Amino acid sequence: SDIIFHPWKKEENGNQTRVILYTITLTNPLAPKTATVTETQTMYKASQESECYVIDAEVLTHDVPYHDYFYTINRYTLTRVARNKSRLRVSTELRYRKQPWGLVKSFIEKNFWSGLEDYFRHLESELTKTESTYLSEVHRQSPKEKVSKQSTVRRRKRAHAHLRVPHLEEVLSPVTTPTDEEVAHRIKHVAGSTQTRHIPEESPSGFHLQSVSKLLLVISFVLVLLVILNMMLFYKLWMLEYTTQTLTAWQGLRLQERLPQSQTEWAQLLESQQKYHDSELQKWREIIKSSVMLLDQMKDSLINLQNGIGSRDFGSDPEEKRKRFH
Repeated sequence: SDIIFHPWKKEENGNQTRVILYTITLTNPLAPKTATVTETQTMYKASQESECYVIDAEVLTHDVPYHDYFYTINRYTLTRVARNKSRLRVSTELRYRKQPWGLVKSFIEKNFWSGLEDYFRHLESELTKTESTYLSEVHRQSPKEKVSKQSTVRRRKRAHAHLRVPHLEEVLSPVTTPTDEEVAHRIKHVAGSTQTRHIPEESPSGFHLQSVSKLLLVISFVLVLLVILNMMLFYKLWMLEYTTQTLTAWQGLRLQERLPQSQTEWAQLLESQQKYHDSELQKWREIIKSSVMLLDQMKDSLINLQNGIGSRDFGSDPEEKRKRFH
């Protein structure tokens, strides 16, 4: 509601711009019931009258939470494909003025896509009503009017179909995202028909998924191995502590039973204690040696894991990584 259209203005680069102000109704409980919107439309100079129009709409929604963080870019491409048929292609993008933190970003994107679906669903229903009204008016015309109208249309000079696609590609190239460019190159319009011919291309997504699954399998195997090694180390340390406590208690009981009475008995006791001490020292050395071996194995496993992940990251094509990121 409250729509205000400002007139088109021609820019120095040949494009035309205009500003539209209006009010929309919101259903989100965290937002107000209504919000004002400023939409700046840009019609590119490559557009041809009665042939093709390419318009970018920058939409700023005010009075909503975090409205100063983001804005929307909608691209409308209207192309004539037959005498009485046109094709409308709409692409959209969410852009950020300031980078929000994770929870706020997910909140913005969730509400953005839900609102966008409602908006274009409403646009689709309105276009369907307009088409039905137009067809009903055509059927109500008299045969003479139909013949005169068709003859007038036949006399009008039509532009060549091959001029349409280069202009669209010229407009799409500087401002569209890589995804839109790929789609624009892979879709060819058949002149004089409403059909669209799709040329499939080989996608490396299957290869990437397979590589990722193998990498996850290797990481899982290494983690399971580390868990097993940690359990073995914990078991050996626990057995060592248990054996030490048992031997200490047993030595205490032996000392309480009987004390040596002569020097020979004292010498025998000291000798037995020295042997016991040597044997325990040897056991400690073996246990510490096995613990060091387990730690070395764990270190080697972590180094192999790090090298595998590093080679995976540096081995991928930077251009493909940038495209996947976008």
